[in-house]
Amino acid sequence: MIYDPEKLLLLAGPCSLESLDTCRPVADALAALQQKHPELNILFKGSFDKANRTSIRSNRGTGLEGGMEIFQTIKAEYGFKTVTDIHTPDQCATAGAVVDALQIPAFLCRQTDLLVAAAATDCAINVKKGQFLSPYEMKFVTNKLEEAGAKEIWQTDRGTTFGYQNLVVDMRSFSIMAGNGHPTIIDATHSVQLPGAAGGISGGQREFVPPLARAALAAGANGVFLETHPDPSKAISDAASQVPLSELPELIESLLRVWKAVR
Repeated sequence: MIYDPEKLLLLAGPCSLESLDTCRPVADALAALQQKHPELNILFKGSFDKANRTSIRSNRGTGLEGGMEIFQTIKAEYGFKTVTDIHTPDQCATAGAVVDALQIPAFLCRQTDLLVAAAATDCAINVKKGQFLSPYEMKFVTNKLEEAGAKEIWQTDRGTTFGYQNLVVDMRSFSIMAGNGHPTIIDATHSVQLPGAAGGISGGQREFVPPLARAALAAGANGVFLETHPDPSKAISDAASQVPLSELPELIESLLRVWKAVR
């Protein structure tokens, strides 16, 4: 088991892996946080393929082979467990042989073949609640993973479609989804997206990442997913919602204070 109820689960890294030059500074910062705060349980995250872009012209990232090479390097140099999202069943075995957790994107959370293929690996499965689902419906998603033999399941809320390019996080979701018997996570950076609202790319309101993350932990979430970049303005994806790396230590310390207070 990767999840430890005695530690705050933190899935953090750049939106797209981009390159080792992007990933190493993030890994350095996360390693420093891990050393300072042993109560953190950190997984390094990143996407090898941004398959769900608004525009067909958007940069999709390293690809599967290049992404796995970056993960292997980060694991070897820093010792982090790693997590990445997969989009098709045929990617699961290849990615699952390298990373420690596979993530089911929100738009794909009802894709049975993808869930079954992910569950067949030795990885933990982090499934994001679709923006179109209520938290009550996540029991059907986790049931599929359970019946397919998933060894460990996490549930992540990344907001619910509110209409007109906005998302809303219902803080009741964490208590409701906890009833399924699996840990819950707040996706603090995707929850502040404004999908497709920036002229063919997603906009965002990163100033709301800290209050949303703190509120979710106060409401009972077991972990936090967030994306961070050395210079978000130069990121190839989610530039408006990623947390600047320089702001990460202060944010994590505030989250730990809330998590400890709730406990």
